[in-house]
Amino acid sequence: MQSSLRYKVSIVIGAVVLATAGVFWLASNDKTVAKDQPAAALIPVEASAAVQSDVPVYLNGLGTVQAFNTVTMKAKVDGELQQVLFTEGQKVKKGDLLAVIDPRPFQAALDQASAKMVQDQTNLSNDEVILQRDKKLTAQQFTTVETTQTQQSTVAQLQAQIAQDAAAKNSAAVSLSYTQMTAPVDGRTGIRLVDQGNYVHATDTTGIVVITQTQPISVVSTLPEDDLEAVRAAQEAGPVTVTAFTRDGSTNLGTGTLSVIDNEIDQTSGTMRLKSTFPNIDEKLWPGQFVDIRLQQKIVHQAVTVPSAAIERGQNGFFVYVVKPDNTVEVRPIAPGQIANGHAVIESGLAAGERVVTSGQYRLDAGARVSIQDTPSQTTTLGDGETERG
Repeated sequence: MQSSLRYKVSIVIGAVVLATAGVFWLASNDKTVAKDQPAAALIPVEASAAVQSDVPVYLNGLGTVQAFNTVTMKAKVDGELQQVLFTEGQKVKKGDLLAVIDPRPFQAALDQASAKMVQDQTNLSNDEVILQRDKKLTAQQFTTVETTQTQQSTVAQLQAQIAQDAAAKNSAAVSLSYTQMTAPVDGRTGIRLVDQGNYVHATDTTGIVVITQTQPISVVSTLPEDDLEAVRAAQEAGPVTVTAFTRDGSTNLGTGTLSVIDNEIDQTSGTMRLKSTFPNIDEKLWPGQFVDIRLQQKIVHQAVTVPSAAIERGQNGFFVYVVKPDNTVEVRPIAPGQIANGHAVIESGLAAGERVVTSGQYRLDAGARVSIQDTPSQTTTLGDGETERG
C-alpha cells in the first residue's frame, strides 16, 4: 500500500518538473524569437513639397474655329471665264488677280460711251459759241430774244446729256473692272467651283471660289450662363486671354483674346456665346475645327498647390498624407480647389513647404514610418501656373 502511494507521488512530482521545464523553455524561446525579429520596415514612398505661387483660374468651354472673313468670289458681270489664275488652296493677298472674264464686250461698251461723250462735248462747244453770238445779236437787236432762249435751252440739254454720258462711261468702266476678279481680303482659296471656259453670270449663287481669312482667325465658343458675371468682370479688368487646345487637351493651338460676348443667352441650352480672335501665325487653327477653349477668369495670388496625385478621398472627404519631420505620416483633411495639368490648388488644410506623399499611399496608415524615394523636381504648379474651372 505504501509502495503504491510512493509511486503515485513520484509520478505527480515528475509531471510538475516537466511542466516547469516546459514553461522555462517556451519563455526562453520567445525571447530568442523576439531578439531575432527586426524592427518594422520603412515604407518607400514618393513625396513632394507644397508650393505657393500666383495661379491663373480658367473657365473651360467648347469652341468652333471660324474664318475671320469668308468671301465667295462671284461674277458681277456675265461673260466667259477666260482665265483662272489661282491654285486651289493657295494663299492670296488682297488685290491679287484671281480670274478674268472676257473683257472685250465691256471694253467696247466703254469705248462707245467715251465716243458718245466726246461727240456731245463737241456739240456743246459749238452751241455755246452760237449762244454767245446770239446774246450779242439780241443786245444789238439783230435777233429776237426767243432765238437766244432757244439756244440756251439747247446748251442746257447738251450739258445734261454730257452728264448722262459721263455716268454711262463710268458704268461701263465699272463693268469692265468687274472682269478682273481680285481677292478682296488676305486669305486662302478653297476648291475651284467653276472651270475656265465656262460662261458665268452675275446671278450665279455658287461663285468661282471661296476665300477664307485665317490670319487672324476667330473661335466662337460657349460657356454656361452662370459664368456670365465672371467673364464680364474679367473683360472689364482688361484684355481677356483665351487659349485653344485640341479636343483631347494635349496640344496648345494658340493664344488669343476675347473679342465679344454675345448680346443674349441661348435659353434652350442655357449658354452664352463668346467670340475670340487669334493671330494664328502658324495656322494651327483651321476653319470648322472643334477645339477646347480656356478663358482666363482671374489670378489667385499666393495659392498653395500640390501634385494632384497626392489627393486621396475617404469616407470623410479629401485628405493627403503629410510627411512629418520624423518621417512618419499624418492623415490631413484638406479642401482641394481647381485641378489642371496634374496639379491642384489646396484651399485649406495645408501650408506651403509641407511634404505630401504622391506615390505609395495604398500601403500607408496614420503614423506609418516612410522612406522618401528620389522623385523628379516639383517646381512648377498647374502647368506653369494654370488652374481650371468648368
